[in-house]
Amino acid sequence: MTTKSAAAAARATVYGYPRQGPNRELKKAVEGYWKGRVSADALHATAAELRRSNRQQLADAGIHEVPTGDFSYYDHVLDATVMVGAVPERHRAAVDADATDGYFAMARGTQEVAPLEMTKWFDTNYHYLVPELGPGTVFTADSTKQVTELKEALAQGLTARPVLVGPVTYLLLAKPAPGVPADFEPLALLDRLLPVYAEVLADLRAAGADWVQLDEPALVQDRTPAELNAAERAYRELGAFTDRSKLLVASYFDRLGDALPVLAKAPVEGIAMDFTEAAADNLEALAAVGGLPGKRLVAGVVNGRNVWINDLQKSLSTLGTLLGLADRVDVAASCSLLHVPLDTAAEKDIDPQILRWLAFARQKTAEVVTLAEGLVRGTDSITGELAANRAALASRAGSPITRDPAVRARAEAVTDADARRSQPYAERSAAQRAHLGLPLLPTTTIGSFPQTTELRTARADLRAGRIDAAGYEERIRTEIQEVISFQEKAGIDVLVHGEPERNDMVQYFAEQLTGYLATQHGWVQSYGTRYVRPPILAGDISRREPMTVRWTSYAQSLSDRPVKGMLTGPVTMLAWSFVRDDQPLGDTARQVALALRDEVGDLEAAGTSVIQVDEPALRETLPLRAADHAAYLAWATEAFRLSTSGVRPDTQIHTHMCYAEFGDIVRAIDDLDADVISLEAARSHMQAARELAAHGYPREAGPGVYDIHSPRVPSADEAADLLRTGLKAIPAERLWVNPDCGLKTRGWPETRASLENLVTAARTVRGELPAS
Repeated sequence: MTTKSAAAAARATVYGYPRQGPNRELKKAVEGYWKGRVSADALHATAAELRRSNRQQLADAGIHEVPTGDFSYYDHVLDATVMVGAVPERHRAAVDADATDGYFAMARGTQEVAPLEMTKWFDTNYHYLVPELGPGTVFTADSTKQVTELKEALAQGLTARPVLVGPVTYLLLAKPAPGVPADFEPLALLDRLLPVYAEVLADLRAAGADWVQLDEPALVQDRTPAELNAAERAYRELGAFTDRSKLLVASYFDRLGDALPVLAKAPVEGIAMDFTEAAADNLEALAAVGGLPGKRLVAGVVNGRNVWINDLQKSLSTLGTLLGLADRVDVAASCSLLHVPLDTAAEKDIDPQILRWLAFARQKTAEVVTLAEGLVRGTDSITGELAANRAALASRAGSPITRDPAVRARAEAVTDADARRSQPYAERSAAQRAHLGLPLLPTTTIGSFPQTTELRTARADLRAGRIDAAGYEERIRTEIQEVISFQEKAGIDVLVHGEPERNDMVQYFAEQLTGYLATQHGWVQSYGTRYVRPPILAGDISRREPMTVRWTSYAQSLSDRPVKGMLTGPVTMLAWSFVRDDQPLGDTARQVALALRDEVGDLEAAGTSVIQVDEPALRETLPLRAADHAAYLAWATEAFRLSTSGVRPDTQIHTHMCYAEFGDIVRAIDDLDADVISLEAARSHMQAARELAAHGYPREAGPGVYDIHSPRVPSADEAADLLRTGLKAIPAERLWVNPDCGLKTRGWPETRASLENLVTAARTVRGELPAS
């Protein structure tokens, strides 16, 4: 097809939109339902109105084809599990009794039944619920949600495209169910799953779907020949199915690589590709396969994961190159806009000069529409938009906010020795044992304690001027006293101050560092009803003054037991922020590491003997392709060591990670050279401990025995059983006892009971150990 006709066919679309509503209405409704304050009917009505409003916003902005099915009460992978009937046996009675309660039971668990495992969605900070499958899994189609949401959109008079998790990605994300041999491969169930997808596709066609999108982001990862063969078979069979809508197979987050020829040959009508994260690679690969003749190409040229404005001229150039490579080229964001906040217009505290550098979901939607307009009608139709875009890009590039010569000079002066401890671990360990005097199986927590309504109210009152700084600080002192007192009474060995002064583990530090911008309404879903406001990394990073020493020292003054200093590591400070796109990530990480190094030194000088530098995002930020791993891990582990290597041998450095596939980075965990690592392990049944042991990890570790993302209270016996499992992998002299993660989202009653059971379990198992 000619360039002119291909351009004339161009349309604007997106793959998904933020779910929460402008004021987090969904979070409030769901949590109200959990607490019995909101009825099921009211919950569903709120959700329906949010869906309607989102679709209308997209249509009013000029989006020609709106997505449906992207909305979720908790998680879209859990929605796929419901759609294909893969409900775990332990949850089936709850689901049969009440679909809504059963859905949330799978997500959160109950006191009697554990939830599904949760882990990171590729290299994002979004968490999905892992499907549990086995040889006996029976799939059954339930397209109720997908059909209902499509019909809602059609009733609004909109052109709509249902979006589903693709069958190959669904199986590749799944894990063997409890009791199923670990070597079982869920992909073996593909032939059993495809007829169920075919049934859903038939239902959607009958409901009026012209196109259906099947998301296959797993295909941008390194895939084996067998996995690529499975993808080929899946789309050959679904493509051959006659009673279906047209199929758009969507990829994002990286380059398609060897999967592109498979999809190019498949009997599907469209392919969506990411031309932001891997533009050059995907362009080259697309040309190498001879383009997509006869197919629709949806080009993700607007970055759906970061908040900087698009370079419209650059994107138009990319789109122009693509016109000759497909029958029709449409314009989209690179992935679902779920990963960015809703609207910059809500941000009243950011300098307007800086605000014009930013694009949240609504602004990215406008960029998509502008690019489609320029592609169809020519650049003369968008001259105003192009001029404003050029001016904003130039403003950012020339701003003194982005560069600090002193910070850059210090970073350039770093040597290899700066990122190494002065003594090897064996010598440090002996010094720390003598200094700290801890028992076998020492107990601790990860850092945060419940963020109560009173604490949140106190912060709001301070911002509103209803209390002064002195009144607020007195509230913080009282909370720290209560946290320390409880831990001492419970018998915990290494204490924390509970972090009552911190709004978020990244934002708290970002607000005290140069180069960061904080938002007031930039909420992004992390999991379920947990939303965060990632700060924006706009310039060079330095520390103005000590950030944590005051409250840590106060907590230590209340107890003779060691109190951990708590910091967020450099990789996590990047991963849970919207990072700069104008310099390498490693350069930014080194700047953050140097600021944290100053803080670690001040904590030690103030008498803090145990310092935890959390890096829960180390695995999350791992590139999706193995060829890119080494370069990332080199700067990521160096940044951690640079943060922590300036301390004495008897100062114990901890780190923490959670909800990730640790086996993928166990060598890097070793390279961090932390003295102690705590990891999530309760939902994954001590998998992390086994992975550390298989690697021969030589230092101390605390695989979690208390799943803090569920409201259930684990019994002392349950925690003790997990500890005994952990001891099969890690010897007692190197095993710690702790929860999976921080306790910020939990309530005090369950926290008290769970931690008391944790200490009881540690004492029980400690008593079972042979006398030394």
